[in-house]
Amino acid sequence: MTWIVLGLALWWGAHLFKRVAPGARAALGDPGKGLMAVLILAGIVLMVWGWRGSDWLGIAAAEFIPVWEPPRFLIHANNLLMLFAFYLYAASGMKTRITRVIRHPQLTAVKTWAVAHLLVNGDLAAIVLFGGILAWAVVSVILINRAEPRGPLPEPAPLGKEIGAVVGAVVVMGVVMMIHNWLGVPPWG
Repeated sequence: MTWIVLGLALWWGAHLFKRVAPGARAALGDPGKGLMAVLILAGIVLMVWGWRGSDWLGIAAAEFIPVWEPPRFLIHANNLLMLFAFYLYAASGMKTRITRVIRHPQLTAVKTWAVAHLLVNGDLAAIVLFGGILAWAVVSVILINRAEPRGPLPEPAPLGKEIGAVVGAVVVMGVVMMIHNWLGVPPWG
């Protein structure tokens, strides 16, 4: 569990550094972007090591401590939420119509992803990992909304962008589901 917490600390710190210490972040200039990227990547690696372990490094996976038993039907809710999360992430880059309604589609995608995973994982490590990322996304939205007023709404996207975002979400979700299955975590129940 220690690796998960350290990974979350790096993730939070690197992502929020710009918001809580804008002067210090600005002083780092463009090289600071690379440093933040390295810290974020290190955080992801530590979270994965903490979650799955690493035989190569002798790191044991987080101990499975059951907190609650998720009902099987939540697998379907998870999959629907994940499809929505992938769509939101695609919509953010493509500036589809939903970006006129949801100010932070990428962070909303992360929150949706975290909630979906909390629904189907009832152990303590999962609650710490996915709950920690959910909490980071919520705090990020609050800090951004306080610091920056909402700008003008994007123009309504053409239908082609909407279709592209949906198709992209379905394709990426299919690939991610195959990877999960390959890793021994069958996402379709």
